[in-house]
Amino acid sequence: MTDDTTRAGFVALIGEPNAGKSTLLNRMVGAKVSIVTHKVQTTRTRIRGVAMEGQAQIVFVDTPGLFRPRRRLDRAMVKAAWGGASDADVIVLLIEAHRGLTEGVQAIIDRMANEMPQDQPVALAINKIDRVKSEVLLALAERMNEAYPLTRTFMISAEKGYGVKDLREWLAGQVPEGPWFYPEDQIADLPMRMIAAETTREKLTLRLHEELPYQLTVETEKWEDLPDGSTRIDQIIYVMRDGHKGIVLGNKGETIKAIGSAARADISEFLGRTVHLFLQVKVRPNWLDEPERYSEMGLEFKDGDA
Repeated sequence: MTDDTTRAGFVALIGEPNAGKSTLLNRMVGAKVSIVTHKVQTTRTRIRGVAMEGQAQIVFVDTPGLFRPRRRLDRAMVKAAWGGASDADVIVLLIEAHRGLTEGVQAIIDRMANEMPQDQPVALAINKIDRVKSEVLLALAERMNEAYPLTRTFMISAEKGYGVKDLREWLAGQVPEGPWFYPEDQIADLPMRMIAAETTREKLTLRLHEELPYQLTVETEKWEDLPDGSTRIDQIIYVMRDGHKGIVLGNKGETIKAIGSAARADISEFLGRTVHLFLQVKVRPNWLDEPERYSEMGLEFKDGDA
């Protein structure tokens, strides 16, 4: 391969909820393109982050965490995750060092064995390595390689950056030769409207507690680039009950103001310009069963799958 040979391919990050996939994606890309919170099942859409490594362009598919689905939205998320994996040139299975080979990880391995092509490269990335001793890590790596024919094993800390460069360089050599899919300076293929909505949803998830974050969604209703170089963004937060609306608004509107301020700061930094963000909260009891809400999130709505 000559120095000017370009490569490009898709890499799917799969794993249990909260394994660190979004953190790893953001670290690989060098910017915040996927929302990161302490709550499980945060990622709903197959967010693609684009990383450059030498002459290779690596397009990451950050899939929703694989878990046992209960609701229609859960099932759509899990289907999206496996769709992202089966379409990818390389799979990275991310597990947590301190949790090891859990029942959930075993279920992922079993499904990969049944559904993934045998020649599809699968790398294991053991994340959060700073939480366990080296002998525990080595034993876990050995056990995982016995459980599935892994192509390579990497020890990383997505949060701190340990081992991430080695993984990225290896992936760059694995993706096929060919022209780049995106311009060199592009870091994500999500529409800006959706990135802005996801940013606001992240702030809602961080601020609110218990089940409420899973019962709301955010949509960017209006986007207007103004003559002074700033941008006005109008978003709607859909909740399922009147009581939820009160929680999101907070006492004298304090909660929604804090959420709006935090989201506006992140969106402004991402866009590199001043943003005027306006949030509304609306009650939509059945938004989880509306096809258009799924389309907005990039998920498939399956009729009759309540």
